Amino acid sequence: MAQHPFTVAALYRFTPFADPASIREPLLAVCEEVGVKGTLLLANEGINGTIAGTDNAIAAVLDHIRTLPGCADLEVKFSYAEEAPFNRMKVRLKREIVTMGEPDIDPTASVGRYVDPQNWNALISDPDTIVIDTRNEYEVAVGTFEGAVDPHTASFRDFPAWFREHREELLEGKTKVAMFCTGGIRCEKSTSFLRGEGVDEVYHLKGGILKYLEEVPEEESKWHGDCFVFDERVTVKHGLEPGDYGMCRACRRPVSEEEQASPDFVEGVSCPHCISERSEEQRERYRERQRQEALARARGTTHVGATFEQGDD
Repeated sequence: MAQHPFTVAALYRFTPFADPASIREPLLAVCEEVGVKGTLLLANEGINGTIAGTDNAIAAVLDHIRTLPGCADLEVKFSYAEEAPFNRMKVRLKREIVTMGEPDIDPTASVGRYVDPQNWNALISDPDTIVIDTRNEYEVAVGTFEGAVDPHTASFRDFPAWFREHREELLEGKTKVAMFCTGGIRCEKSTSFLRGEGVDEVYHLKGGILKYLEEVPEEESKWHGDCFVFDERVTVKHGLEPGDYGMCRACRRPVSEEEQASPDFVEGVSCPHCISERSEEQRERYRERQRQEALARARGTTHVGATFEQGDD
């Protein structure tokens, strides 16, 4: 039984949906009926997303999803929150449920070998293993596994080109490749991609970082820092407790307490990461949005601009 008012369910399933559009409205109706909020992505290759609500509401939505084609064994990771992580419910149709841009990749046909969190430390400590973080640069910056390679990618779309460019140096003297991501979905595609590139001994962390932080005691952990999540908690720590980062509403990157103390950080307007990336005209729009959100909070309502967009994990 959850000790917090909100249950957060991160889920995905690669399975063929012949007509994702026909799934959208009934799924959205169930979510709205029970008061669940968040974002679910539908594509021909399956479903992905994160939702939050009461225990019973989440159970009702998951029961519905498990009736969809191939979803009986849906992968779900649970965590909990004191405050609502999302402000509204969206079910969106996409070309991919996690965007890699490699049309020939099929995780239902070939993926790497799953490694349970309890066995992950031994694998990544093996000198014959190269460990690769498949997430984006801003995610890696707040936490990663010790010894992991950071591809410094801005988008998951960049991963295939990065691997092809650095393949020789990455694999030199290594016989195993171990990859990880937030919840496991990016590794379904990245390990499938490496298999397609002729790399045989490929492994990935089952359930992703979230499952590792949930199951592996902190004193045994090889994880350093926080884990970025795509909801209003921003980051989580061991035991999936809320982390120490805030979020810049302008660029949606995580910001540390130190960065929030910077003169470049203006709530809802700018942070040290994006101060040089945005024009003054853009920042003025952000200021107006921030004013509207403050007014909405004062009225006890939610401004739609406050919604945290689901990312590609």
